[in-house]
Amino acid sequence: MSRILVVGCSGAGKSTLARQLGARLHLPVVHLDRHYWNAGWRPTPDTEFDVHLETLLAEPTWVMDGNYVRTLARRLRVADVAVFLDFSPWVCRTRVIRRTVRWFGRARPDLAPGCREQIDGEFLRWVWNFHRDVLPEVKRILRAAPPSVRVLTATSPRELEALMGSERALGGASLAGAARGTG
Repeated sequence: MSRILVVGCSGAGKSTLARQLGARLHLPVVHLDRHYWNAGWRPTPDTEFDVHLETLLAEPTWVMDGNYVRTLARRLRVADVAVFLDFSPWVCRTRVIRRTVRWFGRARPDLAPGCREQIDGEFLRWVWNFHRDVLPEVKRILRAAPPSVRVLTATSPRELEALMGSERALGGASLAGAARGTG
């Protein structure tokens, strides 16, 4: 197994987990935000993004993080493992605020150059309402994942930590083992 999706609300830790898995498993990391957003937070048109996404998905190995619910089913069709960070709204909101303060005025490594962290009311509303407006669709798509895709869900940072290292948490396989095909 060599294609891992990481999905969840902004602030759940998708990019951090993707970087950790990429380093641990020696897989390239694809932050979809780097491919969707252009300098100055200009979005890539959907048709252009879709073409680029197909190129990314065709790669033999990757750890890919990002929401982009519109393309989630397509990404699941080629993934081996999907890690769903289903953390509480408060965890995600707190982390987004902390991240905004930490990176304010600078570009994060998981974003395209020229996308400086800023206070964005529309984005904060999206994060605030994610669990009500977006999460049900994410869960529906994950429930419909192809049988070949192993969907792993963590509902808290502590549970994610257990998934990352505890063989018992996955019935005899760690997340790293699952991604390598040994778990």
